[in-house]
Amino acid sequence: MRTQRQVVDYALQRRALLADVHAGRVGVAEVCDASPYLLRAARFHGEETDRSCPVCRKERLTQVSWIFGDELRHAAGSARKPEEIEQLANVHADFTVYVVEVCRTCSWNHLVLSYVMGRGDAPHSRGSDRRRTAAE
Repeated sequence: MRTQRQVVDYALQRRALLADVHAGRVGVAEVCDASPYLLRAARFHGEETDRSCPVCRKERLTQVSWIFGDELRHAAGSARKPEEIEQLANVHADFTVYVVEVCRTCSWNHLVLSYVMGRGDAPHSRGSDRRRTAAE
């Protein structure tokens, strides 16, 4: 299993936003605005968590992992299951994963975590494997 690098946890930002919602400073409609594309990705590519929605409290949250990176080509910007991310990490250099939690009932969504996966090497050119000098 590959390790996650450069992990950023957005828990404090999430907590502050939810405090604003519960205090009435931010409207529910402003935070429950998941796009149909995100809701569909949650349905087909998401993983259900054991945490209930902090806004409607009717359903368990689903986590969706989105991948981005130049080397991913056509796969960049797509939702993937953790098993697929692990397979891609064995084949590709660095790419970024963004994990979003979604409530499929009220459309709450928030970025939870981001991290880097991959082999950790820079993409190689197809030519020589020798090092380049500053003059080149």
